[in-house]
Amino acid sequence: MGSDDGAEREPEFGARSDRADGPFARLTAGLERATPPLAALVVAVIAVSTSAILVRFSDAPSLVKAFYRVLFTIALLGPFALGRYGERIRSLSGRDLLVAGLAGMALAAHFASWFESLQWTSVAASVTLVQAQPLFVAGGAVLVLDERVTRRMGIGIVVAISGMAVMSLGELLTSGALSGTRPLYGNALALVGAVMAGAYVLAGRSLRQHVPLIPYVLVVYGACALTLLGLVLVEGAPVVGYPIEEWLLFLGMAIGPGLFGHTVINWALAHVESSVVSVSLLGEPIGSTVLALLLLSEVPTPETIVGGAIVLGGIYVTTTGRSADRRTDPDGQPTADAEAEEA
Repeated sequence: MGSDDGAEREPEFGARSDRADGPFARLTAGLERATPPLAALVVAVIAVSTSAILVRFSDAPSLVKAFYRVLFTIALLGPFALGRYGERIRSLSGRDLLVAGLAGMALAAHFASWFESLQWTSVAASVTLVQAQPLFVAGGAVLVLDERVTRRMGIGIVVAISGMAVMSLGELLTSGALSGTRPLYGNALALVGAVMAGAYVLAGRSLRQHVPLIPYVLVVYGACALTLLGLVLVEGAPVVGYPIEEWLLFLGMAIGPGLFGHTVINWALAHVESSVVSVSLLGEPIGSTVLALLLLSEVPTPETIVGGAIVLGGIYVTTTGRSADRRTDPDGQPTADAEAEEA
């Protein structure tokens, strides 16, 4: 299943219905057709890699950062999207709205459970466990989406996750996987975060086969923002009263990790298998490490360098292990996506 079937796809950025209208619409539609999906994933991973740096500079509570990141992403998309896609959003089926809403809630639950896990277990254990999400995505892709995960893709996923463990090896050896005030509870929360991230990716892969990007992400981000707001209020964190520097950081999180990160990832889910997308996201800590070196003068440890190299190797094995039948149409000819990736 998937989008690699050679069928003509509805323009997603610049169309009221099935045609582009206006110069901006034609430009964005042309960019979409000309963008190789795997190249878009690289851009998305670089964009989400800026999240750790922006979060480091912000002193706001974690859930508040997540809430405003999503809310400001909606604000940036809204004026453009509602005028062009208002009717399309209203015409979404009840099932599609439900699944997209659940995807948004899953994304919020991922943020909340992972942030909470960091309060109870070591950072190394939490990061290693939450980055196991490609395993859940691969299993769900086979069982729910009927996607084929080739042997080479499976090997790549295991290698990439092993690399993540190596990146955290230094802290794991010094503090242990069972350090912290309630390590088992914290580790369980990190696993919940991994499952929720996997559910978010799988839902996106399912709906993006027939739901255009902008209507989909507006519903997802809306559900995510409402869920995060509820969690912020339950936590008792202040929603307003932050200095201008914090609001600028929230805006930066929306533009980088939000617009160019998660929104591009959701675009790629219409073109690339969910397992490939999920394992590619393991490149985020590597990008964050490079940015921390350049901007914060934080020198990576040997474990981080070796583990990062292993992660990149796993990503390469996974992306090059995509099954040949997904690159050809029923007549055995290369699909448009396959040709774009090779261009």
